[in-house]
Amino acid sequence: MTTPTVFQDAKDLLTDQGFATSNTWYHGTSSALVDSIKEQGLKRSGDQALNAAAVQTMKTIGNNYTESVEPVFLTQSKELAYYWAEQTVRNRSVRIEGDEQPVVISVNLPAELNSRVQPDVGAASLLLVQEGEQFMAVLAAIYLANGFAAPDINLMTADRLEYLDKLGMAYYDADIDASLLGAL
Repeated sequence: MTTPTVFQDAKDLLTDQGFATSNTWYHGTSSALVDSIKEQGLKRSGDQALNAAAVQTMKTIGNNYTESVEPVFLTQSKELAYYWAEQTVRNRSVRIEGDEQPVVISVNLPAELNSRVQPDVGAASLLLVQEGEQFMAVLAAIYLANGFAAPDINLMTADRLEYLDKLGMAYYDADIDASLLGAL
């Protein structure tokens, strides 16, 4: 993965404790979703086209599929958000045709909303599959490129805050109004 220079912010955020946080968060997505996000904000389980394609695929193979409501996934790093934006574009390209590009959206939360951002400990299950292994490799490269040892975390016994601080994984379990967003 080659992250464009404009998104390479780990040099400003990484410390011995991991990624610093503030009231500014980032969400990685596809360019195809930007107009809807500008209009409606970030919605939990927001990629309706991809969700509909998954439901249709499951119906085609005769499987019952119940959509779950996912929170809005956030990270404190533009660099990590760009990684997840690339994954979103890749995942959409499997089911939806089009020329989509990775996009990073900034989320500026006032203090009362910022306190509702949670470490994404549910990411432990993701990190046990190949996609998670790829993320951990990218994360290790970011740490090493910035003069820090790669995080050594036992995902099953890690403290909740390590998911946020060391891995840059967070979520907000509500929709985020468009007035709180800014595109990069």
